Amino acid sequence: MISTSATVHPARSLAADLPRRIGERVTVQGWLHRRRTLKSVVFLVLRDRSGLAQAVVTDPEVMSAVGGHPEESVLQVTGTVTANPQAPGGAEITAPAVTVLSEAVAAPPFDLYRPAVPATLPTILDHAPVALRHPLLRAPHAISAASVAGFRTALDALGFTEIHTPKVVASATESGADVFAIDWFGTPAYLAQSPQFFKQAMAGVFERVYEVGPVFRAEPHDTARHLAQYTSLDAELGFVSDHRDVMAVLREVLAGMTAAVAAQAGEACALLDVALPDVPRRIPEIHFAEAQELLAEHTGEDPRGEPDLAPAHERWLSEWALREHGSEFLFVTGYPMVKRPFYTHPEPGRPEHSNSFDLLFRGLELVTGGQRLHRHEDYLAALAARGESPEPYAGYLAAFRHGMPPHGGFALGLERWTTRLTGADNIRRATLFPRDLHRLTP
Repeated sequence: MISTSATVHPARSLAADLPRRIGERVTVQGWLHRRRTLKSVVFLVLRDRSGLAQAVVTDPEVMSAVGGHPEESVLQVTGTVTANPQAPGGAEITAPAVTVLSEAVAAPPFDLYRPAVPATLPTILDHAPVALRHPLLRAPHAISAASVAGFRTALDALGFTEIHTPKVVASATESGADVFAIDWFGTPAYLAQSPQFFKQAMAGVFERVYEVGPVFRAEPHDTARHLAQYTSLDAELGFVSDHRDVMAVLREVLAGMTAAVAAQAGEACALLDVALPDVPRRIPEIHFAEAQELLAEHTGEDPRGEPDLAPAHERWLSEWALREHGSEFLFVTGYPMVKRPFYTHPEPGRPEHSNSFDLLFRGLELVTGGQRLHRHEDYLAALAARGESPEPYAGYLAAFRHGMPPHGGFALGLERWTTRLTGADNIRRATLFPRDLHRLTP
């Protein structure tokens, strides 16, 4: 039997439930992943969020009816679960009744049932709403979702409070020019580069806060590792001794994220052959100045005097950490103050360096963090040293006029994390609807 009624549906079972329901009558709903038509039987493979379910159609009337529905149509199938070792999960639905819930009117850009993805990245991005239905393309986003869940769980366990801050601000967060200007009811405004100012202020309210949200960078990068909009996982904590307290919290967050991916996205990891990292109890660290000495000694280059690490140097240091310490993670601390925002706390005894860090993971900078200034007079002095007026930061500085604890925090780029975990060759493969120099749709 086949119908197009969509008004009343019986209780739904998922594809993954079928092996446990042999002999029972069930209803599954999903997309027509593939149809195979033989002389006396039609095999319908449905796809839902849990996996694939096969229905075997032998009734001539139903065979004729289902033959005209294109793949990716949405179907409801009701029938008896029968054991079959060759079917997905070892079970299939026999003697099915089929209801069409929604018929596809256009073919997908490529066959979604094929194990590999025979499409270029631009084709995938142009057709993301349907292309991401392919299990291999969906998998990175399942890993991303599990990572965020682990981030939240780890920080909740450490007494953090989740906050949600504005993404439209009156001044550029980091006093730079790489911001998106917008018209806010006739008043100039900007898309936020980060929740930095807000999360610092909230450390004066809740002591420990975190946020998951979009940030915007108007930097004209056109590379495989940069986006104009990405998701930032931010945390800020009060009453720190220095940046190492922040690093310790970050270590717990990484362990929690990795554990959540293993527990919640194991199938996605298996599909992509993901090797989850071991997060050491103590992540190795190296001071920026020492890192430059190592690079000068072993790479044939002399980066001493440079205020930052080049991508090739990040890769070399990551390989060094894996070789010398058995760790895929490496903290680089003490970055030069000239490369850090004005709110960064200088390193005691070495004021040209900072109490800040980057975390390298598999050859790429993944996290930036550190200790912040917390005294009002220090902020005024830091801005004056950079030749900046405190006036544009009046709202931000107001919090420090009323007593703020020593504090610090970090920001982790979700898409970069997922890209490194999955080994993707481009960050856009780990991004839903990426926004960059060339893309505003879909």
